[in-house]
Amino acid sequence: MATRIEKLAQPKPNHLRHPDRRSVYWLDHLPPERTESITRPELTPRWSELCRRKKFFTQDTLSPVWEVSEWALRAVASDRLCSLAQPRAPVADWQPDRPLLAPLNRSTQTAVATSRILQLAQPRRRRLFQEGSDHKPQPGPISDLPYRASAHTELLAAPKHDHSKFREERSVCWVVSRAARNHVASRRLEELSSPKERKALYEGYDPYRVSPAARSASPSPRIQQLSLPLPRKCSSKKEG
Repeated sequence: MATRIEKLAQPKPNHLRHPDRRSVYWLDHLPPERTESITRPELTPRWSELCRRKKFFTQDTLSPVWEVSEWALRAVASDRLCSLAQPRAPVADWQPDRPLLAPLNRSTQTAVATSRILQLAQPRRRRLFQEGSDHKPQPGPISDLPYRASAHTELLAAPKHDHSKFREERSVCWVVSRAARNHVASRRLEELSSPKERKALYEGYDPYRVSPAARSASPSPRIQQLSLPLPRKCSSKKEG
């Protein structure tokens, strides 16, 4: 039997016995004449196996209950397998769950609360002092009488009344007066309502032309005051 090294030393087999085309370089002899019109390469067993179609198993699914073999029936478990099959024991300090309603003993049922327990059982009153102050109000007894607000609290709780000259929202549709319907616009009003006419660029309009009135205008004292920078932004140079 050949060893592994001898198998690896063997040259690889030539799977293409018939070359596809002739070459002009031959070393030992001319290739045999090809009589067939096409080349038939020889397939290896592996290629033939890959060319086969896949088999689809159409048999029914096996039943979950299967027959136990004779060896499995006669098998004897080892000590290690028996120890692993044992359930895990709980911790030594483990205690079962206590019932939801535990029975109360007679001493608990007949116990009488002390004055301190009664004091702690009272609801906590709201703190009205500031944090860090020394004055702390002492808890007093809770009165069963209904709470009565003071006159100032009732005055503050009263809703505000509307002003004497307050007018409610006007309806969306209101009556137009007869004077407004018969009013005729004046000539000055029609002149102001008409849009400003400007010539286009190709009609001789020059947007950079300044009118003579703008060139001869002098700013007012208010405009001069607004044009000055803010005093806080003016840094005065220190005289050295």
